Amino acid sequence: MTSTPASAALAGASDTVPGVSPHLRRLAVLASLTVLPSCLWRLAIAAGIPMGWGPGSDLHHSYYPGRESLVLLLVTLLQECLGLLSLGLVRRWGEELPRWIPGLGGRRFHPLVAVVPAALGALALTGITCLGAATWAEVNAANPDAPTGLALRIFSLSYAPLLLWGPLLGVLTVAYWRRRRIHG
Repeated sequence: MTSTPASAALAGASDTVPGVSPHLRRLAVLASLTVLPSCLWRLAIAAGIPMGWGPGSDLHHSYYPGRESLVLLLVTLLQECLGLLSLGLVRRWGEELPRWIPGLGGRRFHPLVAVVPAALGALALTGITCLGAATWAEVNAANPDAPTGLALRIFSLSYAPLLLWGPLLGVLTVAYWRRRRIHG
């Protein structure tokens, strides 16, 4: 089978790293996708789509779209970027600086540069999402403007995948640390 320039470019773009199993690559993609449903839910609010919040809530659709939408867009962008960082634990760019950085490009960095923030992030995400899931019923009951019925189900389905983000990030972090200790 002959290689074309396009297939060679795609092979280089895969950014594969020795010692990373296909299973870990799939887990990294899954971890990065856990943020997507909640981000889409937030973008719906920013666009002014009614998502079940009552008129006394800051998330009521009558406030959107508008300047308030910018905050939701920025939070969504931040969350998506953080979610995509999970991929760095299985890709080359999670081990060395990008080549386009003048003077520093291509240099490998110490594994702790990725492990410490990833481990702290995994712990924080797990704690925050579990606490949020455990207390949502109380918060919802105390807030007459919180979503109910179908809107509550949509909210719950949008935020439930976040419960996986922290544990998946933890698994990827441990695997990254082990691999970097073995393979350098």
